[in-house]
Amino acid sequence: MSEPSYEPLDRRPIKARSTRWAATAADALVRAGVSPNAISMAGLFAAVAGGVALAFTGAVETGGAERLLWLLGIALVQSRLLCNMLDGMVAVASERASPIGELYNEVPDRVADVGVLVGLGYAAGGNATLGYVAACMALFVAYVRAMAKAAGAPNDFRGPMAKPHRMFVVTAIGIYMVVAPGAWQIAWGPGSAWGIAAAGLLIIIAGGAVTAMRRLQSAARSLLTNM
Repeated sequence: MSEPSYEPLDRRPIKARSTRWAATAADALVRAGVSPNAISMAGLFAAVAGGVALAFTGAVETGGAERLLWLLGIALVQSRLLCNMLDGMVAVASERASPIGELYNEVPDRVADVGVLVGLGYAAGGNATLGYVAACMALFVAYVRAMAKAAGAPNDFRGPMAKPHRMFVVTAIGIYMVVAPGAWQIAWGPGSAWGIAAAGLLIIIAGGAVTAMRRLQSAARSLLTNM
């Protein structure tokens, strides 16, 4: 009798998993023999590269180069999310899900969050301090979920500022910076040095605090119910 295959932990609900294109992409990767862990690492590299591209938007001198870097950055951020979805789909479809795969799914995600958010802090219109604070908040939100799960509560992916929501804010900022004319760029904060990137980071920080509190409250209720 064969041993039962490993059942992965509760997975983040992603509507795109049920689409035909996602299933086709996952099947193609399975047929090609691509490792789910390799997909997870590709997502990490895409996120870090995306963060570097975002950071360099604050260093270039021409508007055209800045817009191209914003476009590259958000494309890489979306590639990171695509990898985050496909690694689990490939693991399940190829029956290669494992506890080690759970580590490859979770640990690179934390580094990826830091890479993107710190990069946004150094981007045009950003603020480095806010970037680091947003990165710390993203780590704290994930830490609350992990600790609640370890204590026996269900895996909780609720927002309002979970990983997909954080990346949505980053992507929305990038799209605005690509398409908006220079006259529409926002200047505010100390010395009018902050722009829309700094505003987005503040939204991520505030939303992260709310998210962490909601997850803590939900975990406490669940644990009290099961006592």
